[in-house]
Amino acid sequence: MENPFESGHIKNYILLYASIVVIMVLFFIATTLFNDVEQHKKKQFNTEKKEQVQVVEKNSTKSKKFKFKLLEKAY
Repeated sequence: MENPFESGHIKNYILLYASIVVIMVLFFIATTLFNDVEQHKKKQFNTEKKEQVQVVEKNSTKSKKFKFKLLEKAY
């Protein structure tokens, strides 16, 4: 394998590296220019406390109707 410094190929490697860097910089500039960032509205939460109305339940003598009917005898 030849030494690139002695054979003069180092110029090709430097040009390759520089071209890759230039392409990366161009892509970065293109994405920052053409990529529009959307402005979102600021969200505001309701911080006012609502008064909770407590419903007072009175014990009624009415029988509660259950969804299931129990058996009279346990087997």
